[in-house]
Formats: sequence, structure tokens, C-alpha cells
Amino acid sequence: SIPWVPPGIEIDGKTVFTSDDGIKLESLPPWVAIIGSGYIGLEFSDVYSALGCEITMIEALPELMPGFDRDIAKIAERILITPRDIETKVGVLAQKVIPGSPVVIELADAKTKEVVDVLEVDACLVATGRIPYTQNLGLESVGVETDRRGFLPVNDKLAVLSAGEPVPHLWAIGDATGKMMLAHAASAQGIATVENICGRDRVVDYRSIPAAAFTHPEISFVGLTESAAKELGKEEGFEVGAVRTYFKGNSKAIAEGEADGIAKVVYRKDTGEVLGVHIIGLHASDLIHEASNAIAARQSVHSLAYLVHAHPTLSEVLDEAYKRAVGHG
Repeated sequence: SIPWVPPGIEIDGKTVFTSDDGIKLESLPPWVAIIGSGYIGLEFSDVYSALGCEITMIEALPELMPGFDRDIAKIAERILITPRDIETKVGVLAQKVIPGSPVVIELADAKTKEVVDVLEVDACLVATGRIPYTQNLGLESVGVETDRRGFLPVNDKLAVLSAGEPVPHLWAIGDATGKMMLAHAASAQGIATVENICGRDRVVDYRSIPAAAFTHPEISFVGLTESAAKELGKEEGFEVGAVRTYFKGNSKAIAEGEADGIAKVVYRKDTGEVLGVHIIGLHASDLIHEASNAIAARQSVHSLAYLVHAHPTLSEVLDEAYKRAVGHG
């Protein structure tokens, strides 16, 4: 995949750049505007602000970090943005960005498209996501058409489709499939594809694939957000529960001096099945894998609540959450 650059934004690779160039800067700009508040924008704002840059974060949607569970996003804003030299602007589009010294950014209301402000900054990082790089692959020679965004159509076994039918001996993995644009998701797809080529049926369980933002502290999640779980519950006729536990009650987090953060478990009230887990806190990217395995096995909080976790360890934030879900916390 390649970085997506919205219309109206001109990239020069030096004063206006994507994440590809953002890790190769020869010097630090005093004031950096970051367009987008997803994983890429958060991670770069974390690094740049720690190195002394002033940051202005621009988000077109009404809230920062729109892809995150709302509870996690609120805490992330309190920990990662509010205490630092980071200004935020939400509900506005960077409809024109002109490279130079200074970089000129024309901001427009996301709904009305009327210009509301003009910023002049030292540099601008465009962190608006990534798009598939599927041009010039010769797909037309085998009758394959990408969707309107450029993704390759694949079935559950990752065979490439043409008119809804698998194309013999043609498979796709990674960002080009549009499933989950994560390196470890691509690895899982690669393994599944080889299994399928060898005649051993294998599909990828995308709900159990974790994701992480490597900020300080880290953010991680797997499965559904609480709002997405409730939407699914409406469709399928079940109620959703959610519990939260806090790093400030965890002995190891206190000993490490990093006790700011929470773990949140989202589950079905009828069966107890874990639907999603969201963590912000010390080593969140490591802690999430226990939850990932639980979701992969469709485990219930009723069984997870009786697993034994070593004390004192950070894993107890999840242990406590499972116990709270069944009324023992």
C-alpha cells in the first residue's frame, strides 16, 4: 500500500510529507501540523512532541481518534494530547496545503466546506491513511477488476475473484485485500493462503487480530468497540456488557511509576463471550494477546474469570476485568 493524499494537498517530501518521509527528516521543524488523528497521526505526534516540536492536529470528523473505542479515545486525549504542546482542531478539512516556508494550510468546515481558518506552520505531516497499490499488475488479462478504492476482491480463502468466482491459481494477501492493513494480518493471510493452496482449508479470523499504537503509553485493541458490539447486538438480539479496570490499582504499574491507563472488556451478557478488549497503558501492545487468544477461542468471561494470573504482573488488569464482568471484582 501507499499513503493516501487527499485532493488539494501538495506533497514535496520536505515541508509537506507522508509517513514514508516523516521518519527520515534531517531536522526537526519547530511547528508541525498533522492531518489525521488515527494510529499514524498519534504515533508521530507522540514522537515529535517528545522531541520538542509544537503540534497542531487536524481531524475532519467531530472527535479525535474516531477509529478507537470512545472510552479509550477520551483517556488517550487526556494522557497523550492535553498535557503536551499539542493543539487540536476537529470537524475541519485541510482542503488546501501548499508546501514552502511557511507551509500554508487552508482549513474548511467539514460540513459546509466554508473556509474557517488559515494556518502557517513549519511542516505538515499528512497522516490520512493508506490505499492499495494495485495499479499496473496486469489484472485485466485475467478478468479481475478492483473495487472503487483499488482493493482486490478475494473470498474467505483469499483466492482472487473475477465476477464472483475464484481465478485459478491466483491469490492475494496483505493491504491489497482491504481486510486489515496490518503487517501481522498479512502474515496470517499468507499462512492461510499456503494452507489453502495445499488443500487444507483455512480462513483468517479477523476479529481476533490485535492492533496497537506505539505511543507512550501504548494503546491496543482487539475485536469490537462497545458501540460496534451494541450494533451487532441489535441485529442479532443480545445485550452487551462492558467493564473497566484501572492500571492505578495494579501493583506492577504502580511500582513502574506508570499507573495511568485502563483495560476495557466488551462481552455478550447472555453467553459471556468476549467481543472486544481495549487497553491504554503500560505494555498494552503485549497485554492484548491474551485477549486476542480469548476472542479466537470464543471464550466466555465466565471461564476466563477463573484463570490464574501471576502477581504482581500487568496481566492482572485483564484478570480483574474478567472477574468484574461476572460480579467477583
